[in-house]
Amino acid sequence: MLTADLVSARRRGGELKLVALDDEARARAFAIAKSLLDLASAHVGRTREELDAALASIDVGAREHKLRDGLAKLVEDRCTFDAIDDVDPEELRRDVFVRAAAARRALGIGERFDRGATLAEIARSRSMSADAVERALFSDLRAAHVLLSLESISPATLVDLYERGQAQAVLLRAVKVTIDVRCASPGAMRALFRRLKFLRLLHAIERTDDGGYRVVVDGPFSLFESITKYGLQLALVLPALDACDEWKLEADIRWGKDRTPLVFRLAGAARATHEEPPLPDEVAALVKSFATLDTAWRATPNKSILDLPGVGVCIPDLVFERGRGRARDKVYLEVMGYWSRAAVWKRVELVQSGLAEHVLFAVSSRLRVSEEVLDDEASSALYVYKGAMSARAVLERVEALKTRRSS
Repeated sequence: MLTADLVSARRRGGELKLVALDDEARARAFAIAKSLLDLASAHVGRTREELDAALASIDVGAREHKLRDGLAKLVEDRCTFDAIDDVDPEELRRDVFVRAAAARRALGIGERFDRGATLAEIARSRSMSADAVERALFSDLRAAHVLLSLESISPATLVDLYERGQAQAVLLRAVKVTIDVRCASPGAMRALFRRLKFLRLLHAIERTDDGGYRVVVDGPFSLFESITKYGLQLALVLPALDACDEWKLEADIRWGKDRTPLVFRLAGAARATHEEPPLPDEVAALVKSFATLDTAWRATPNKSILDLPGVGVCIPDLVFERGRGRARDKVYLEVMGYWSRAAVWKRVELVQSGLAEHVLFAVSSRLRVSEEVLDDEASSALYVYKGAMSARAVLERVEALKTRRSS
């Protein structure tokens, strides 16, 4: 992923605008991308330092350095590096330094230390060449890591990733991101909302008058810690928007060394099919464990969007069902884990404002929220757990919740 220093952008008033690639610039970007990929392929088996020097040596125009460096960053992201593991570099360094120190102590007056002879002696004792000893000596350092492979990618795709990567890099500096989105397919909308949860982004969703949704996401610069990790997760929202029919994004950002407040805007339309993310590991583990219980309740991934107009939207992870037809009972489960106290209070507000569906909100004890926040008259309940969720505890609460509401 690109970093902010590799973004080509201009400030216009209070807005930050990316410098778009016109036809000529795109052709140059394609040529540079091809050269970078060819060089990387030719450097398989060589060190990261050698690759970095080769990529930086590609001749470009005065205004193309950010383009080259940005594309080179994306190329390196697709490289697999590792240290040479034939020799333990720490043990080898110790051997070299001990022998070198002994050789220096044995020098007579006027004699000079012969580094090459010492390395050659060590090489003979290890059945290695002197060059191999030289390479292995600091092979655990990042610059000395060897390029093992390069993930296949075309120059055109690399250029496309560069253009998206610039927008993602801008979002790393966001305080707040507001996205207005419309999807003809409920599945695409649901996939977007599940992606937001899967990435553990702090967000609120509400339906808009035109039938779409407005998503407000806290940006990394609104947090006090874990800014980098959270920012990278926020950047991964952009690919999820590709399956939506129409979307507009507006971000309040802090740009440059002085962190100037600016607005960044972006818009797009569908150019990919939606792909719902897998259930989080802890939710998948709960489903597997729940299936072993002796109960008539069935746990399956949820496909519904629960909407309370004027208040907010909730997208549970699972739905528990029992019975058939009109006699069917249904309780939803949304796993909030240690996501956010603010998100928990949003759900409490949703329930207290009149959410009719029965929802069990699973919350980690790390958020310091009491199950008594929602009383026995509420349509939903909180389940506060330590460590991992208990399938039996979930079943007990599902039963109690349904019984309470049915009486």
